[in-house]
Amino acid sequence: MRKKVTVVGAGNVGATCAQELARRDYADVVLVDIIPNYPQGKALDLNQAGAVLGYEPTITGSNGYEESADSDVVVITAGKPRSPGMSRDDLVTTNEAIVSAVTKEAVRHSPKAILVVVSNPLDAMCHVAKALSRFQKNRVVGMAGILDTARFAAFISQELDVSVKDVTAVVLGGHGDQMVPVVSATNVGGIPLEELMPKSRIRKLVDRTRFGGGELVGLLGTSAWYAPGAAAAQMVDSICLDEKRVLPCTAYLEGEYGIEGLYMGVPAKLGAAGVEDIVKLRLTPEEKKMLRASAAAVRDVVSVLKKK
Repeated sequence: MRKKVTVVGAGNVGATCAQELARRDYADVVLVDIIPNYPQGKALDLNQAGAVLGYEPTITGSNGYEESADSDVVVITAGKPRSPGMSRDDLVTTNEAIVSAVTKEAVRHSPKAILVVVSNPLDAMCHVAKALSRFQKNRVVGMAGILDTARFAAFISQELDVSVKDVTAVVLGGHGDQMVPVVSATNVGGIPLEELMPKSRIRKLVDRTRFGGGELVGLLGTSAWYAPGAAAAQMVDSICLDEKRVLPCTAYLEGEYGIEGLYMGVPAKLGAAGVEDIVKLRLTPEEKKMLRASAAAVRDVVSVLKKK
């Protein structure tokens, strides 16, 4: 039986995620948005692309949640995007209300679903979805680390003029300016990054990764969508196909990495049950310090939420 995935928010990120999932051809996709006719139009366009790209036209657009009933996974991309000069933290009040409303409707129609949160501020919105859904922690997970890691890997690939396929990287922590690219766990074809370039160049790549979202907002006038949409789809793949991939995701920590009661980016095994395990990396003292600082920054944002 084909899986069923609902993507809430038919904007750039949601539509990209929907198309990536449709191209895998294992799931029926429902695209939900409050704008009249908009998700229907996006679905029609995406279905017609199937004739070119070779996937079945199984995307449904809707302004309600009835068509989403009994979804295996619900991807939440709804919310206001960042604009130039706006930090992720500035979004918290507005997007808390949006994510709260979306979560209530999504879980009412799909009480057995796993929630993949993409809306910003990501870490805080995971807390909102968990509180409103009342799901166990393994069934609410955020998309951040895959995106941040992809950016770090892309920058390394460009800097060294090597295939990005040979770059193994990981980024931990909050999805913001204090994220933690883990240099000690980063290599190219098995060769540690620190053996391939001086620390000064590595620091520049780390800083560019941390501010990667802001760089794109400055160029585009809004948040990125191709990489975030593809990253969310990769998480859905691992859950729906029970791939049990170890991916950097925003998961709820209860003591792991010395962090208690907080959503943070960590390597997590994703399978049919959602987050099935948290993988612990051996960090350097400096990386541990940076992760603590990142956790403190996330707590500051979470502290202003109405629902925690």
